[in-house]
Amino acid sequence: MMKGLAAASALALLAFVTASALAQTEQTSTTSETLAKSGEPAAAPTPVDISANEMEILDKDKKAIFRGAVDATRGTTNLKSDELTVTYAEIKKPDGTTKTDATALDAKGNVTITTPRETITGDWAKYNPQTEMLVVGGNVKLVQGKTVLTGNELQSDLKANKTQMTGGRVKGSFLPQ
Repeated sequence: MMKGLAAASALALLAFVTASALAQTEQTSTTSETLAKSGEPAAAPTPVDISANEMEILDKDKKAIFRGAVDATRGTTNLKSDELTVTYAEIKKPDGTTKTDATALDAKGNVTITTPRETITGDWAKYNPQTEMLVVGGNVKLVQGKTVLTGNELQSDLKANKTQMTGGRVKGSFLPQ
């Protein structure tokens, strides 16, 4: 089995989720405060660029919903879908300040996750950054180089570095190197 299969995609999804709370402002330390605490400047966060036909923020429900030809890119990772819902929460940091952090990502319709190593497609995808679980369902296809796996549902546990394709008949096409 390919080492880290889907792990790169799921980690990239985590980057989307964490940064996709962009719908809300985040309270952060200033550069001078960061320098004072650590002695070194903090690394600049990688920006997330999202385009969609519309966006709705449900602040009471702590959700940001992007609809229609959603195209989100962060670094070398891209996520496309018909709809993307980001659920977020206010998290208290050890210094007493709060920050907005994503708690769930739910992509629906024509989902495509592309990284430099692989492409995963499916009808829907869900990601939980707290448990580091990625689930992609409905006509799932994972392509890594010339290797192709298909099935009904892909489950990836990033903590355990384990990926499983389930649901009905699973097919694979492998090209030995």
